[in-house]
Amino acid sequence: MSPDHEHWSRIAPEWVAWARTPNHDAFWAYRSSLLAFIGRGEGEALDVGCGEGRVSRLLKDCGYLVTATDPVEAFISAAEQAGSADEYKVATASNLPFADHTFDLAIAYNVLMDIEDVSAALREIGRVLRSSGTLVISVVHPFADRGRFVGPEPDAPFVIRNSYFGSERFEGVEERNGLQMHFAGWSQPLENYILALEGAGFAVSTLREPIPDASEAWTHMEQWRRIPLFLWLKARILPGLEVPFRGDNS
Repeated sequence: MSPDHEHWSRIAPEWVAWARTPNHDAFWAYRSSLLAFIGRGEGEALDVGCGEGRVSRLLKDCGYLVTATDPVEAFISAAEQAGSADEYKVATASNLPFADHTFDLAIAYNVLMDIEDVSAALREIGRVLRSSGTLVISVVHPFADRGRFVGPEPDAPFVIRNSYFGSERFEGVEERNGLQMHFAGWSQPLENYILALEGAGFAVSTLREPIPDASEAWTHMEQWRRIPLFLWLKARILPGLEVPFRGDNS
């Protein structure tokens, strides 16, 4: 079991409580924008690293027939209990139990940060995606991942500590409204994600840096209207894509 798998297996109950509390974490401030970004569709969709299933439920709202996968059995059980998808599989992103060219859409929502070998995961997702299919990705914005606001004020400066470049393991704890969540994963610069996509044969077709909903419920997110918290991509397989020279930023 990898350190990432062990971590998420251990804190699965924390995450289910954290993610299922309405309007609790940042997901809810971006939910309507994410729904519009994915867009209405039909066909078969794959949710890679589904967690407790909230993105799978979003995909069903978009009109897709959804298969939810996650390496953590507790997450698959929670997703199934909530009726999040149409099918469920316990599987890692780098070893998906599906035939080639099965899905019309795949989504990796805030999952690639939890995988050490992003390239292997993207190659496997590309294998099960139809040639006409689309991959939707959300990650914590690499810029936001490497810095912090120096205070709680809406206009507080945002400071990058150390280097933006390189791959770093992170661990941290957040507490809010009586809930606690232990996070862990990998911080990567944008170039690392793009190189992994190119290496798997993907070309980015759409890029968005969403801002949170402007409502009274999200006044504590005001700082993230100045600096992007998330980066959203759409990518498609591009036959014959040549992988450029890889620099020394990894």
